[in-house]
Amino acid sequence: MKRYPLLAACAAAALLPFPAAAQMMPGMSMPMPAPAPKAKPRIHPKAAPKKTTRPRPAASAPGAPAPAMEAMPGMDHPAPEAQAEPQSPPAAPPATMPAMPGMDMPASAPPAPDHATHAPEAMPAMPGMDMPASAPPAPDHAAHAPEAMPAMPGMAMSPGGGAYGEGSGTARVPANEGAMHGIDLSTGGWALMLHGYAWGAYTHQGGPRGDKEAFVQSMAMLTAAHDLGSGAHLQLRSMLSLDALMGAKGYPNLFATGETADGTTHIIDRQHPHDLFMELAGRIDVDIGKGSSLFLYGGPVAEPALGPSAFMHRASAQYLPLAPITHHWFDSTHISFGVITAGVSTPHWQLEGSAFRGREPDQHRWDIETPKLDSWSVRATWTPSPAWALQVSHGRIESPEQLEPDLDEARTTASVQYAKGGLSTIVAFSAKKKLPGRTLTAWLAEANWDIDRHHSIFGRAENVANDELFPNIADPLHDRAFRVSKFEGGYAYRLKLPGPFGLALGGALAAYAKPAALDAAYGNAPVSYTLFAKLSLGH
Repeated sequence: MKRYPLLAACAAAALLPFPAAAQMMPGMSMPMPAPAPKAKPRIHPKAAPKKTTRPRPAASAPGAPAPAMEAMPGMDHPAPEAQAEPQSPPAAPPATMPAMPGMDMPASAPPAPDHATHAPEAMPAMPGMDMPASAPPAPDHAAHAPEAMPAMPGMAMSPGGGAYGEGSGTARVPANEGAMHGIDLSTGGWALMLHGYAWGAYTHQGGPRGDKEAFVQSMAMLTAAHDLGSGAHLQLRSMLSLDALMGAKGYPNLFATGETADGTTHIIDRQHPHDLFMELAGRIDVDIGKGSSLFLYGGPVAEPALGPSAFMHRASAQYLPLAPITHHWFDSTHISFGVITAGVSTPHWQLEGSAFRGREPDQHRWDIETPKLDSWSVRATWTPSPAWALQVSHGRIESPEQLEPDLDEARTTASVQYAKGGLSTIVAFSAKKKLPGRTLTAWLAEANWDIDRHHSIFGRAENVANDELFPNIADPLHDRAFRVSKFEGGYAYRLKLPGPFGLALGGALAAYAKPAALDAAYGNAPVSYTLFAKLSLGH
C-alpha cells in the first residue's frame, strides 16, 4: 500500500487549528498544541533515518505536529518501516498512529482493540495526555453470584453477601448450594427470573398395601426483585403446580400419610398432590446496617417460619423422586393460606416470627382458601459460613388436619445443612405433640453428590413414629403409633439440553424396617423402586 497520501493527510491535519480534537479518545484529556504562525511557518530540517525498527518520538518545535503515540496495552501494532523524508514537506511526517475509537483508519491499519476484554480505564497514561484516575475493574458477573456484587440503582440484589442462600419462604440454605437459575426476564429496573420443572415418574411400591403408577409432578416459579431506594428492597414471588392433574389421591408412597382426598377419606400410603397455588407472596427488606435488615414477608399463600426449607427446595433432595414420609413432621406448612412473617436478618443470623393459618390445604386443589391468622411460630437460623445452615424452630398449629378438627399441634424442629464441592446434605429432627395427645418424633437424613457434570448419586434415610396408618376405628391397630424406617438411594444421569433446559434420567430403590405387627398389612420385607425423567428449566 502506498503511504504518501496518508503521510500528506496526516501532515495537513497537523496544521489545522484544532488537531487534538481529531485525536481525542473517550475518557482522555489531551493537550492542544498551539497553531503554527501563519506569517513565518517554520520548516524542519530533514530527519535522519532511523537506525532501529522501534520508533522514538522526536522533540517537537513550536507549531510542529503532536508526537506519535506509543502502542497501547491490548493493541497489536506492527513496527513501522523506516522511510525516507519527503523532499519538501511542510512538516516532519508523524509515525503511523494506532487505531483509536471513533476514527476511520485505512485498511492496512491494525484492528481496533476488543473493548469487551480491554477496558479503556485499564490503559496506562500516555505521553502528552492527562489520564483520569483509573476506575476499579468491572466485576466478573460470570464468576460471582449476584449476592456478591454491589447493588446497582434500580436493581434489587439478593441479601446476605454470599453468606447464605435462599430456600423456601424465608428459610435459609447453605450459600454453597447456589442460587436458582432459569430464564432471565429482567427489564425496567426489575430482576425477573423464571424456573421450574416437569418430573415424570413410574413407581412400584412393594407389599400388599403398595401400588404402582405413572405420574407427573410439576412446579413453576416466577420471582421479581426491585430496589426501592433508601435501603429498601422488594421481592415478589409466585409458585404454581399442576400436581392436581394426577388425581385427588396423589401417587403411591408406602408409609406416607396426611391430608384428605375427598373430605372424608384419609390419604394413607400415598403422597397427596400439591395445590395449584403454592406461593403468592412478597417480601420487603429495609437495611439497618452493613448486610443487616429488617424484613416483612407474607401473602395469601406463603410459608411460615417453621422447620427447614421444604424438600422440593433442598439441593439434597433434588433428584429424590418421592416426597419424604416425614413430610408432615418437617415442612407440611409450606403451603399455608395466610402468612405474615417479620424478622431481623444479618449475614450470619436470622430471627423471625410468623402468624399463619394452621389448617392444611383441603381436597380442592385449584382454589385459594380463606386466609386466617390463628397459629404462630418462631425460628432462629445460624449460617456461620457458606457451607452451613442450622435452624431451630417451634410452632403452635391450630387444627391442622381437616379430619381431626379438634386436635391442635405443637411442633419443634431442628436441622443442620451442609454443602460443599457438589455435596449437599441435611440431618433433621422433629417432635410433633398432639394437643391433646401423644408426642410423635421423626428423624431425616438426605444427601446428594454431583460427582461430575453428568453423574449424581443420592439417598435418604427416615425414621418416624406414625399413628395414622390404620384410620378405621374398627381395626385393632387403629390409633397405635408404629415406628417405621425407610432407606432410599439412587442415581441420576444429567444431560445439558439447548438453552436453559436440563434433563436428568435416573431411578431409586427403597427398603423398609418396621415392627412385626405390621407384617400382615405390609408384608415381611417390602421393596419399592421408582424410575424418572426430570426436565428442568434452569437449575
